[in-house]
Amino acid sequence: MDYQSSQPSQGSLSPHTFQVDLRGLVDLLSHHLYSSPKVYLRELLQNAVDAITARRDEEPGAPARVRLYAEGGDLRVEDTGIGLTESDVHSLLATIGRSSKRAEGLQEARSDFLGQFGIGLLACFVVAERIRVVSRSARTPGAPPVEWTARDDGSYTVRSLPGSARPEPGTTVHLTARPGAAEWLAPERVLTLARDFGALLPYDVRVGEEPVTDLPAPWDRPYPSPSSRRVALARHCHELFGFTPLDSIDLDLPPAGIRGVAYVLPAAVSPAQRATHRVHLKGMLLTERAEQLLPDWAFFVRCVLDTESLRPTASRESLYEDETLAAVREALGERIRSWLTGLAAGDPERLTAFLAVHHLGVKSLARHDREMLRTMLPWLPFETTDGQLSLEEFAQRHPVVHFTRTVEEYRQVAPIASAQGVGVVNGGYTYDGDLVEALPSVRPGTVVAELDADTVTAHLDAVDPGEELALSGFLAAARAKLDPLGCDVVLRAFHPLSVPALHLDDRSARHEQARAAVEEQADDLWAGILGSLRGSAPRARLVLNHLNPLVRRIGSLKDPELIGTATESLYGQALLMAQRPLRPADSALLNRAFIGLLEWATHGEGEGR
Repeated sequence: MDYQSSQPSQGSLSPHTFQVDLRGLVDLLSHHLYSSPKVYLRELLQNAVDAITARRDEEPGAPARVRLYAEGGDLRVEDTGIGLTESDVHSLLATIGRSSKRAEGLQEARSDFLGQFGIGLLACFVVAERIRVVSRSARTPGAPPVEWTARDDGSYTVRSLPGSARPEPGTTVHLTARPGAAEWLAPERVLTLARDFGALLPYDVRVGEEPVTDLPAPWDRPYPSPSSRRVALARHCHELFGFTPLDSIDLDLPPAGIRGVAYVLPAAVSPAQRATHRVHLKGMLLTERAEQLLPDWAFFVRCVLDTESLRPTASRESLYEDETLAAVREALGERIRSWLTGLAAGDPERLTAFLAVHHLGVKSLARHDREMLRTMLPWLPFETTDGQLSLEEFAQRHPVVHFTRTVEEYRQVAPIASAQGVGVVNGGYTYDGDLVEALPSVRPGTVVAELDADTVTAHLDAVDPGEELALSGFLAAARAKLDPLGCDVVLRAFHPLSVPALHLDDRSARHEQARAAVEEQADDLWAGILGSLRGSAPRARLVLNHLNPLVRRIGSLKDPELIGTATESLYGQALLMAQRPLRPADSALLNRAFIGLLEWATHGEGEGR
């Protein structure tokens, strides 16, 4: 019904002006406060729901209906709420920040309301050039309906209407689209937005004849069996987030008025990626990008929940960081932690499937939580020289749990250590080194030691003294060649035979190499300062494998120049096998050794050899 043609009763039609710069307000709302024009519909739904809540506080049996009708660039929203008188209209709709929930003794009930009627309605100017409100008060039954018409130039008029204009209490809001904003008031868009924002609202909300609300929420519905509930929640997750979850975790915090579910992602994500969650406030969607809802370690889940206790920010598009949110975050983290321990205790197959994807997140949690480490110890996978094992199984096999700090160090020693029976854990991945070091705290008696070059060398077999003495000339020439690079040469016998040489160093040796390289390029002042910082740490070493046939042949060489070229080649090959970053000096050595070998290979060709 179009009330514009209704004849007014005794009422004022003189124009009034908002107590605010409306054009500036629209710019503020659209460019700074709200992320998208679509929030206009949330504000309309909030106003309607709050009006019904206010009426039901006084009339528990009052009807609770919200109807939206979109057609031809116009939108009409009808509710059966508390309604307004003419004095309410002036007070609430023309002054920013006022709220009908403060008035008429309703202060004590404000926890049941979603927003503020005044600013919420004016926010519709983001998409509308004209707003017309027809309302009848349920608090003052004898008061006539009142019509409030406002334009985006900041003016509005108020007039009283005959009782037939709106026989029942409630409010009807008419929006006329701004130029270029008609798409936001199209029927399909209105229905989509209404379902997105209002699916969990406690009242009967419809767009035309299409229902908007879908209660009870999927996590609160009865199901014939746990498996059917799991299937239904997986379907809900796919509709909401676009993926089928590995599992679902109930998030039920009655003291905080929170109900919801966390869905476990089916693919690994980076811990640095900020997880975003959907949060409803008393049934109304508040945000679908809440970032601070869960602890940082729980990056492997996406949540959807409804809350009554968390505070929204001014835009009502995110959560206010306060003590309540901090307590809720901790409690929700405990729910996820309990789910993990429950899987460990009763469903190892599902836990194994979960850890195959998200072991990094659990390691992050176990790193800070001793009980979680104790629970997950038999399940968390680590890269070791015995294959992928848990720390529990690895510690049962080896009296000393050796580990490396970096992936490069592990790659250097893993083949050799494995052949010598030395167990090594790769501690170079995120959290792994810290977890290995924490192992004795949850498994008393376990010996954990960082693997260094001396430990590896000590496990390699010494060469017969007579044979080593026979090779003393070769070893002296090799040591002289690598000494400028800060590397010693030692001879050992080890498996596998196919490895001719092994490059070993540790962090202190690498630091000394870096210091020496900078000292060479520094001026006299800085060279003196860096020289005073020279360390006494063991140098890097090239371990030659006496069991390797190539090393034996190289050891028999007599030409010092060829020995030097061969030594540089072994050194460069050992560096490449360790996948270590090459210094400029190392790159130059590799190039020099390659050219030298080519020269020796082609030597004498011109003479017919």
